[in-house]
Amino acid sequence: MIERRISCLGPHGFHPLVYAAWGEGAGGVPVICVHGLTRNGRDFDALAARLARRCRVLCPDMPGRGRSPWLAASEDYGYPLYMADATALIATLGVDEVDWIGTSMGGIIGMLLASLPGSPIRRLVLNDIGPFIPKAALERLGGYVGGDPRFADLGEVEAYLRRVHAPFGPLTDAQWRHLAVHGHRGLADGGFALGYDPAIGDALKGEMADVEFWASYDRISCPTLVLRGTESDLLPAATAQEMTRRGPGAELWELPGIGHAPALMDDEQIARVEAFLDGA
Repeated sequence: MIERRISCLGPHGFHPLVYAAWGEGAGGVPVICVHGLTRNGRDFDALAARLARRCRVLCPDMPGRGRSPWLAASEDYGYPLYMADATALIATLGVDEVDWIGTSMGGIIGMLLASLPGSPIRRLVLNDIGPFIPKAALERLGGYVGGDPRFADLGEVEAYLRRVHAPFGPLTDAQWRHLAVHGHRGLADGGFALGYDPAIGDALKGEMADVEFWASYDRISCPTLVLRGTESDLLPAATAQEMTRRGPGAELWELPGIGHAPALMDDEQIARVEAFLDGA
């Protein structure tokens, strides 16, 4: 894995986008992996290491997360900028096609890009996200996203992540520690905080409502795989089933005992995604 960065243009000037590059020099259709709202590209280390045997894999830290700096204008945090940054990242590959794996927010970006004419997305994996998001799920996210808790040490960070992200499913101690190591930022006083700009939660403040963008989903034509935790509140079972009938007629794979969202860290989940990308 090599850390790289590009300069992207937003409404208020240029900003860096940092990403992990895997499998440089490998052939095959490259894969872009994009994380959820408060997470970062290092969530995909296990998946990327496997896929890098066959192709290049790029895992960006979207603006304000991980190693990508916070935006100067918090109002720029939104899908128009995320889509523009993703397009700039794809352009660095110099290819006509990419495969896309998106968890939650990353899946929304993928859906929006795949719905556009001439989209370079060949195959699309949507990890626990669809074109309808219930108000109650957004309110749950709004209950913690945008807060800025402080921690005395990495152990406290890990304990917090284990509690907030318990729906990720049964992870090993090493996997939880991996999320903590890459999901915090150090403070000048020696303390710890979460590894994202609290301003990314501004959109979840105030009155919430259901969100739907079926019109975009219905324009997607590439092969699509939907992963759904059976306990998920962001991707209701009825929405997931409807996704198999509309738009690209997605394949659906449900994971029992998991909520939002499957971590894509265990061998079974990784193998299923890899098989889909291979056309199996």
